[in-house]
Amino acid sequence: MPNSTLQKWLSARFQFNGNKQLKQRDILVFIYKQGYLYLVLILITFIAGINYANNLILGFCFLISAILCMSFYLTFKQLHELQIEITVPELGQVGKTLPIQLNIRQDKLKIKYLFIKLDEQIYPLLLDRLEQQLTVEMLAERRGLFSLPNIQIYSTYPFGLVRAWSYFYLKSELWIAPKAAYFQNEYQSAADTGLPDMDEYKELRSFQAGDALQWVSWKQAARGQGLYVKQFEDQQDLNVIHIEYAKMPSTEHEEKLSLMMGLVEQCEQQQAQYTLSIENLKIEQGNGRLHMHQAQLLLAQASP
Repeated sequence: MPNSTLQKWLSARFQFNGNKQLKQRDILVFIYKQGYLYLVLILITFIAGINYANNLILGFCFLISAILCMSFYLTFKQLHELQIEITVPELGQVGKTLPIQLNIRQDKLKIKYLFIKLDEQIYPLLLDRLEQQLTVEMLAERRGLFSLPNIQIYSTYPFGLVRAWSYFYLKSELWIAPKAAYFQNEYQSAADTGLPDMDEYKELRSFQAGDALQWVSWKQAARGQGLYVKQFEDQQDLNVIHIEYAKMPSTEHEEKLSLMMGLVEQCEQQQAQYTLSIENLKIEQGNGRLHMHQAQLLLAQASP
């Protein structure tokens, strides 16, 4: 219960909408690791100075105490007034890195030693310019709607006794497309060979110069009715790959989507035209970056 309350408080206080300048209320400061041993040293020297009435020891105690106090201020200034902008992609894919770009700016040039923490990954950053970019990466393990984890920025400069830090609780969510899977593609065989995958034709039309003789209806020709060509339902789209959910050779929903993702990537690599359909949802034929983005989004949003 206390952890839940703390998380709600942190989420409300450190909400991030893409751009923020760190003010005093946005920065937390506290003793850090070695700082606890340093506090013990201060306590020991203070007690020793009192017990032995030794001004030299007490003077040393006050000196190291002043260093600790200065550390609070210097470490706080490492983050104060920094302008942070975070850009996240609109779409990701299982098995591929998800780049998150941080753009950090400062009004006056000062050398800053920072760390960016995302999940368990820590990225050191030497900020020695007015504006600097850093790209952090993570992997999404599951398809569907993905909530980005919070990002932490912190510094322990100059002595490592004190840490100043701030959080960025990202509101944005993004869709994750399935990981591509591949198989012996019998599904595309009809399109690859140029043969329709139907045993029955839709209609007959008059023979035209350039028509393949293999599609001639020889029965009508033998009856003296003239030359006619069999017109199949999908003959006009022989060079288009139709990627259909219902025809995927699997009974598992996620595996079907992965196989479809694999076909999409193969079509893009071969620059082949393709359509994509899942039940009543369909993407018309096409290819290219925008078309693939639409296909990935449809596969990411497909519900069981």
